[in-house]
Amino acid sequence: MSCEAPALDPVFLQLGSLSIYWYGVIIASGVFLALWMATREADRLGLKKDYIVDLVMFAIPIAIISARFYYVAFEWDNYVGEPWWKIFAVWEGGIAIHGALIGSVLTAIVYTRVKKLSFWQIADIMAPSLLVGQAIGRWGNFMNQEAHGGPISEAAYQNFHQYLPDFIMNQMCIDGTMYHPTFLYESVWNILGLILLLVLRRNSIRRGELFLSYVIWYSIGRYFIEGMRTDSLYVSEALDLRAAQLISILLVIGSVLLMVYRRKRGLADHTYQGKQVKNK
Repeated sequence: MSCEAPALDPVFLQLGSLSIYWYGVIIASGVFLALWMATREADRLGLKKDYIVDLVMFAIPIAIISARFYYVAFEWDNYVGEPWWKIFAVWEGGIAIHGALIGSVLTAIVYTRVKKLSFWQIADIMAPSLLVGQAIGRWGNFMNQEAHGGPISEAAYQNFHQYLPDFIMNQMCIDGTMYHPTFLYESVWNILGLILLLVLRRNSIRRGELFLSYVIWYSIGRYFIEGMRTDSLYVSEALDLRAAQLISILLVIGSVLLMVYRRKRGLADHTYQGKQVKNK
């Protein structure tokens, strides 16, 4: 569908030659809100807030590095012959959230072992916060007019998209074509997931299963939304196999199998809800 609308200014604040972008402000806001939520939940469970803060401080830089390496691995052909430092040039764009999640989880595993904490308890505390951070962070993509879907048909616009706020659809008008606001779809999906996790958390869900429920919920939504995007990383373009879809399938299967395994082995006997949960 053709359109005409001015784009929003991606710069939040200009200080001389220094530009502070909305993307960074939005991402930082998501991180701080997620951290605040996690520390409150840790306090409710009788766990030191410092554990959560320290973990996040370690996880953020590692997550950025792993998100970049994940992206470069699937786009390697574009870096062959380029200067070696291009691999680390995050400021030029190119990170992947699955890479960030992998780095964060590995950091949490190492951190909890060193501190002699329960990884599953920490993961359960962090799960709702991860969805909050992701839901907010996607609006950074909105400001940059990126991570959008394909062009919207006239019929789709008349049946659905015309009812969305004008400021959203105007920002999805790029070079005269209106695109699917997949950032919005994923943000809404994450908010619904947050509500689900908060409900599960109040019903004495077994330890570790809140985090695994997060993985399953996010992966299901990401699988379908990824199929709409135009900037996907591919495992095989000939097979139309996108990396995020493959990883999402594996995560859903792995999480379900892990839930079943932990229950059968008696590794998920401790309930999450309430302060009675002890480190193990």
